[in-house]
Amino acid sequence: MTPRGADARAAFALAALPGRTFRGDWQKGALDGMTDGREAVRQAVFLILHTERYCWPIHSWGYGVELHSLIGKAPAYCVPEIERRVKEALLQDDRITAVRDFSFSVQKKKVLAAFTVESIYGSIESGLEVAI
Repeated sequence: MTPRGADARAAFALAALPGRTFRGDWQKGALDGMTDGREAVRQAVFLILHTERYCWPIHSWGYGVELHSLIGKAPAYCVPEIERRVKEALLQDDRITAVRDFSFSVQKKKVLAAFTVESIYGSIESGLEVAI
């Protein structure tokens, strides 16, 4: 018999998956060993922010960030949208608890964003360059 209602929720326990993953060496363009904890989260932040959402069938629709649609838009529109979209993308990872302290620098056709990612392993300083 299949459990129903509250009994069904009690029958299953959600467990956090381990964060251990391959370590990417982006200068060499190769995988270099394994990583875990804070460095794994730092790598996840990098990968999420450098993957355009909905472009790659290998990723779920909740993975990545939507930035290409900002090209050609005014900086006054882009700055708050970048903050919102970065938060939305990074908070999909259950190891990330907050994204805060945004600062922006607008140059000719790009916006430079710097921010702090709070994770269960501590704070990580990160940034992003967005073409507009």
